[in-house]
Amino acid sequence: MSKARIALFVGILCISIFPVIVRMNLTSGLISAFYRMAIAWVILFPIALYKGKLGFKNFKLMFLTGICGVLFASDIAVWNISIQHSSATQATLLTNLSPIWVGVFSFVFLNYRPRKSFWLGTCIALLGMMVFVGIDTIVEMNLDAAFFLGMLSGLLYALYILVSKTVLEKVEVITFIAYSMIFSTVFLFFVNLAFGEDFVGFSNEAWISLLVQGVVCQLIAWILISYATQHMRATRVSLSLLSQAIFAALLAAVFIGEKITPVQMLGSIIILAGIATTFYEKTKPETV
Repeated sequence: MSKARIALFVGILCISIFPVIVRMNLTSGLISAFYRMAIAWVILFPIALYKGKLGFKNFKLMFLTGICGVLFASDIAVWNISIQHSSATQATLLTNLSPIWVGVFSFVFLNYRPRKSFWLGTCIALLGMMVFVGIDTIVEMNLDAAFFLGMLSGLLYALYILVSKTVLEKVEVITFIAYSMIFSTVFLFFVNLAFGEDFVGFSNEAWISLLVQGVVCQLIAWILISYATQHMRATRVSLSLLSQAIFAALLAAVFIGEKITPVQMLGSIIILAGIATTFYEKTKPETV
């Protein structure tokens, strides 16, 4: 297994902890998103400064990095608002349509035709996701604001993957993460102000959870995922990220006692089969 695939796997494990912590309801979803970005940036920025990783070749790359930061922060904010007005399962299903958008956007805007294995794997994985969340969730969906916010979250996630792929072809991972996170932090700060969120007054357990989110779910996770994005096709990365639903369910069973049903186990197997399909093909040695 290549370094990029190992980095992607470990990175997905790290971000899978995030929904488990959110379900503990120690802070609101929006404020946890802000501190997740802010804590990670505070830790990374001095390291990047010390190592001389804050230089950009041109304004265009800086601008695109800023776009990435706003897209990522917008995705988190919209996803949390969607959950607040519907259910976590519905929001998760709609957000995880992002691989389809990645494939469509790649074809339309980047003149890249995703391979047949990607489309086949996507269909299989999305079937698994529908089994995983349950038919009842799909049947009970309403075309309301929460539905369209969930769809928007998937679109934003897809755009982030594609734009970050473009930037990471020319910028080092630490440089990209350091700048994109400051844009995300500032954006989420104003989002929280708009929603009247409190920035202080949390319990010790809540502050510990925010620290874990910042260090593990953001800093470590997205350095690894960005490294994988730099060395792998965006379509593969986006589809592989579907597996976070499986890992989140397993972690929830361990830490907060949620039960994994036989139907979820079946859905997990189908999701993993879909992801594996995208990797099962004859490729050139240099292709990850």
